[in-house]
Amino acid sequence: MEITEVRVFPVNEEKLKAYVTITLDDCFVVRDLKVIHGNTGLFIAMPAKRRKDGTFKDIAHPLNTETRERMERTILAEYDRELRKGAAPRPTGTHDD
Repeated sequence: MEITEVRVFPVNEEKLKAYVTITLDDCFVVRDLKVIHGNTGLFIAMPAKRRKDGTFKDIAHPLNTETRERMERTILAEYDRELRKGAAPRPTGTHDD
């Protein structure tokens, strides 16, 4: 499985830094990944849905550490490129893809 496209939509919030859409093998899209600034730096949060009890459950996620790390490296590299290009952060909730 290859990540064939990464689209980054920067936002201007304290912890949430960007929404991300990825395409896998040019044929499968995953939307609403998030770049989050946590206590130890940036990380990627998978798309999740709030459950009735208030907790969140991932909708899609890697099944192993190797895949998660590869996804994080690829997404964070594209996030850094977007920041260097000077992509203006959007108001939260305006990631159009």
